[in-house]
This record gives sequence, structure tokens and C-alpha cells, in this order.
Amino acid sequence: MPNTDTQDLQRLITGFQRFQQHYFDDSPALFRDLCRGQNPGTLLIGCCDSRVDPALLLGCDPGDIFTVRNVANLVPLSEGHGGQQGVLAAIQFAVEQLQVGRIIVLGHSQCGGIRALMEQRLDSEGEDDYIGRWVNIAAPARDQVIRQLPHAGLAEQRRACEQASILISLGNLECLDCVRQQMERGAISLHGWYFDLDAGALLAYSPRADAFLPLV
Repeated sequence: MPNTDTQDLQRLITGFQRFQQHYFDDSPALFRDLCRGQNPGTLLIGCCDSRVDPALLLGCDPGDIFTVRNVANLVPLSEGHGGQQGVLAAIQFAVEQLQVGRIIVLGHSQCGGIRALMEQRLDSEGEDDYIGRWVNIAAPARDQVIRQLPHAGLAEQRRACEQASILISLGNLECLDCVRQQMERGAISLHGWYFDLDAGALLAYSPRADAFLPLV
């Protein structure tokens, strides 16, 4: 019987060989330019869920987007972040050093982090519960959903919380000095997107409609 671990590793190596062939052998100009530095126009904050790869979903080449991925695609508040500096540092770098022109928070359906938050299966006060403390950033979204949709089914509540948590992250972005200053200059825009795995659809938040509407 074949060794599954060996097969998985070989699949990754074969994947790199295809990448190498495409970008270094067949069209090397892109990486010649990238070796001089990166210049992405977009910072994308996405979930680390293996089913939601931003570059794959959006058909990006290397260098197109600066990506930050974490559980439930969250942005913490700038104060009292308690060890959550990694995401904030990446955002600051993208805004101040790379001078990106837009930030997209990309959420998705069937998010495990939001499901755990809704079901309150995590102890945000536990010393070793890093996940609980992290997803608690979106606790205001959970509270809003429970208040507004008290009689809805669990699936509907989770979807509502997945989308509401995107708005929480957008609000927290606006509280960051580096982002707020660029917004005041009209140099950066913020976008909330939602990938529906079931429907294969990409939705964007419309402030005018106060709803997530299809982009495609």
C-alpha cells in the first residue's frame, strides 16, 4: 500500500516543478522584475482555511497581492491587542512601506473559526486557548447576530456572523492610524468580500444597500 505521506509530499514537489517551469523557464521576465522588489497594489486579509486561497480564487500571479491570512480573516483593534501584533505589523508594512491602494477583507462561508465563536466552544480566558482569544475579536458580530436573528437556524446565524465579522474587521482597520491617514488623503480604499463555497460566488459589501451583493 503506498505511503500517503510520501504521496502528499511528492504532490507538493511536483507542484513546485510546474511553478518553476511556468515562471522561470517559460516566462522568466516576471521573476526578474520581482527580484528587484515587490509592488502589490492590494493588501488582502483572508482566512487560513485551506479551501480559500486568495491568489488561486482571484487568478493572481506572484507579486499581485500582499496577503495576510489568519483564523477567520480578522483584524484586531490597535490597542489592547495582547500579542496580536503580527497582523497589525503586516498591515502597517503594506500601508506605509508598500503603499497599497486598497485593502480587501475576504471572508467565506463554512468558516470554522466563526462556527466555534457562534457555538461558544472556546474559552477566550484560557491561558492556552489562543484560538478562543483570537476569534473573540469578532464577538460583537456574534452578539449582533443573536440579537437580530434570535430565531434563525444555526446555518443562517453562522452565515450572518461570517459577514458581520468582515464589517468588524473593516471598522478596526479604520481605527488604525496608518490606514485612517491614507483614507483621509483618498489614497486607500477598504472592501469587504465574501466567498460562498456552496454557490461558488463572490460577494462584496455595499454600504448603500447594507448587504453583500454578487460581484460576478
